[in-house]
Amino acid sequence: MVEHDALSVTREAYDAAAHTYAQLFSDELRGRPLDRAMLSAFAELVRENGDGPVADLGCGPGHVTALLDSLGLSVSGIDASSAMIESARRAHPALRFDTGSMAALDIADGALDGVLSRWSVIHTPPPELPVVLAEFHRVLAPGGHLLIGFSASEDASHPTQVFDHAVAPAYRWWPDHLAGLLRTVGLGEVARMVREPQPADRRQFREIHLITRKV
Repeated sequence: MVEHDALSVTREAYDAAAHTYAQLFSDELRGRPLDRAMLSAFAELVRENGDGPVADLGCGPGHVTALLDSLGLSVSGIDASSAMIESARRAHPALRFDTGSMAALDIADGALDGVLSRWSVIHTPPPELPVVLAEFHRVLAPGGHLLIGFSASEDASHPTQVFDHAVAPAYRWWPDHLAGLLRTVGLGEVARMVREPQPADRRQFREIHLITRKV
């Protein structure tokens, strides 16, 4: 499956699921103190580096975009799903949300001090992921930060694994492998959080949060 076909499949699936997704996940961060801590650290790093614009890529219904706004960032959201963007605009009318593709962002080179990609790369086929990561690097200013979240594969011998995502085909990544891809495009690792699965979690996957910096 080539990237544009995967993007179409993902977009259509999230368009269909947008209402349900917003109901299920708009308040998800309330019970995730570690996630909130990483988002707070990311916001502080962005403010220290110049406090420029930030893009929440794959923003969904906009709840994380709104959190970053509450942390003092000048943030906007982008998602491939027009239904998700409509939901985000209804829920957060004071913020800006636009449709777009992470592989071809309508953002000038070096225009951002921060990029958030929270579980938005999981639907990108592995051969196409370097293109998306290079696009993250392109839009970041020197010293700008990326916070990327994803689910981990089981071990180093499985750098990528398909998993049964409820909405669209999705992939898990071995953390060091994805960190290596980020280094290759010029995004050096600053910090890493590994969240072990909890007994009540539907999927027993480790969750990875990486903060990287454009070098």
